[in-house]
Amino acid sequence: MSGFSGWKRTVVSRMRGRGRDAGAGFVEYAGLMIIIAGIFTLIDGLGLDGLISNAILNAVNDVIGG
Repeated sequence: MSGFSGWKRTVVSRMRGRGRDAGAGFVEYAGLMIIIAGIFTLIDGLGLDGLISNAILNAVNDVIGG
C-alpha cells in the first residue's frame, strides 16, 4: 500500500502545491483543439469519413452479432 499512498501524495502535491503548472492549461487546450481540427480536416479532405463510418458499423455489428 505504500506505493499507492506515495503516488497519491505526489498527485495531490502536483495539483495543489508549488510545483503545479498554473498557466499551461489554456495553451495545452488550444494545442489539442488545433490537432483535433487538423485530424477532422484531413479525414474530410481525403474522403475517409464514409470509410471510417462503415468500419465502425461493421465492428459494432460483429460485436452484437448483427
